Amino acid sequence: SMLYLVGLGLGDAKDITVKGLEVVRQCHRVYLEAYTSILTVGKEALEEFYGRELILADRETVEQEADSILKEADVCDVAFLVVGDPFGATTHSDLVLRAVKLGIPYKVIHNASIMNAVGCCGLQLYNFGETVSIVFWTDTWKPESFFDKIKRNRQNGMHTLCLLDIKVKEQSLENLMKGRKIYEPPRYMSVNQAAEQLLAVIQNRRLQGEEPEITENTVCVGLARVGTPDQKIAAGTLYQMSTVELGGPLHSLIVTGIMHPLELEMLKLFSVDSSSFENNAFQRTT
Repeated sequence: SMLYLVGLGLGDAKDITVKGLEVVRQCHRVYLEAYTSILTVGKEALEEFYGRELILADRETVEQEADSILKEADVCDVAFLVVGDPFGATTHSDLVLRAVKLGIPYKVIHNASIMNAVGCCGLQLYNFGETVSIVFWTDTWKPESFFDKIKRNRQNGMHTLCLLDIKVKEQSLENLMKGRKIYEPPRYMSVNQAAEQLLAVIQNRRLQGEEPEITENTVCVGLARVGTPDQKIAAGTLYQMSTVELGGPLHSLIVTGIMHPLELEMLKLFSVDSSSFENNAFQRTT
């Protein structure tokens, strides 16, 4: 028996690898991890293409019932399907460590993830620094730590990939207090919202007498639905990112560092408005 972690890629049902599909079809039970990312197609479309029933594994299932997933793997083959690549999210290392502890062998079948697919905008992957998560602010909680990480990358001349918040199966405070299993509709952060939060941090820093490393005119790239037929890429200033129309989820944002002339040439293919691009971008190619 074996635990398989299978990457599904970024688009739809057909982005699974041939090897991954063979595994899904031979496994006794197949779980679909459903909270670190989303596919543009639903569970039903996957089931139809794979010819298998899928068990939805949300955050609670994976964190609280990991042992029951693994118990199965002790007696039969179990596949755990992850949108993108199995190790795009740290959660899945936990599953592997638990399997090893229980003496269950595991195999990983890789696929494309946002971490490498962002190369589609023309920025070189090896010029990226630490990846940053931007979380939804609330009225009472407005962390700025993501800004400092972007700043550090930029000071080193590196680009920053910002992964934007996903809220799935969140409960309102009232329902949580009353123990009601009623969930809010899912929310996916857009490039506009991420840019607005960054602009707000810039304002805060100026009020504190700091001239931030990142400004309204810093060149950024907004990406939506990477790896799907209707993927969208828009390059422009941070301010432009707060107004650009990129459509449905999932979105990602890149804040650029120092750009090679070739990277600039590529970004121009996606520029929101070439004039603002010329003036701002060239300051950072030194």
